[in-house]
Amino acid sequence: MKEALIGDIGRYSMHDGPGIRTTLFFKGCPLRCPWCHNPEFIASAPEIAFYQDRCIGCGDCRDICPEGALAVDKIARIDRSRCTGCGLCAAGCPTRALELVGRKYGVDELTGILLRDRLFYASSGGGVTLSGGEPTAQLDFCGALLQRLQGEEIHTCMETNGFFAWDDFQSACLPFLDLILYDVKIVDPHKHREIVGVDNEVILANLKRLLAARPDAVIPRIPLIPGYTADKENISRLAELFKQLQVRRFSLLPYHPFGLAKAEKIGCTGDRLLPTKPVDRETLHKWQRFFSGIHIIEP
Repeated sequence: MKEALIGDIGRYSMHDGPGIRTTLFFKGCPLRCPWCHNPEFIASAPEIAFYQDRCIGCGDCRDICPEGALAVDKIARIDRSRCTGCGLCAAGCPTRALELVGRKYGVDELTGILLRDRLFYASSGGGVTLSGGEPTAQLDFCGALLQRLQGEEIHTCMETNGFFAWDDFQSACLPFLDLILYDVKIVDPHKHREIVGVDNEVILANLKRLLAARPDAVIPRIPLIPGYTADKENISRLAELFKQLQVRRFSLLPYHPFGLAKAEKIGCTGDRLLPTKPVDRETLHKWQRFFSGIHIIEP
């Protein structure tokens, strides 16, 4: 794969691995988690995000759109069924009320961007994190980029949902990763498919393989989503699974409704009810007690 579709490049991140990092958000994901923190990176094609509070109703976007996908009545309205994500409206918007989410990059161009902050990586013990979306959905490109970064002595990390072909991942990416942040959501296979749209057999099998191959490099993570993952049965089964697999450390990720507003900007309201408040400390500590004997990395 010569190019990858990238949703965003987040510089100076402190939350996606150790030290100061640049987080690369790949666009496209095979899962459809209703609570997704980055819903603008789920679709595997460019999209237009609309920031209503910035719109001045000038009509420039309507005039420039070749598909007639925009109308303006005080503010812009996007007909998503006609929008092709070409980005002309975003390029012509004087107030940046419209933004293109998703641009193609080659390995050379991305490497150059990522190396701009190598002094910060070196001084803080940081590096580069591949996130998304799901980076392994563009696996060959990830492998080429990771190999280049390790050749530059940059610490590499990947956030993944684990839904990948093991043999391909093992050869393309695993040798060039220093850290893997591995999301595990739901143990029950039927509930997993119902909620996120895919079976979890591959995800759990890949977790087992990774822990056997690189136990010190893997940090499983559980998103705590009330009504979806954060119930006694699921947490108990996850705790049992982690003990069976001899997980050495893991993280619990408390839900935050930040993704709801982002979903609205790309025209995705969703058909499932989600909490409007974040998980509080007391609730977090309640679930932590199920994992006695395993080191918990605080979010």
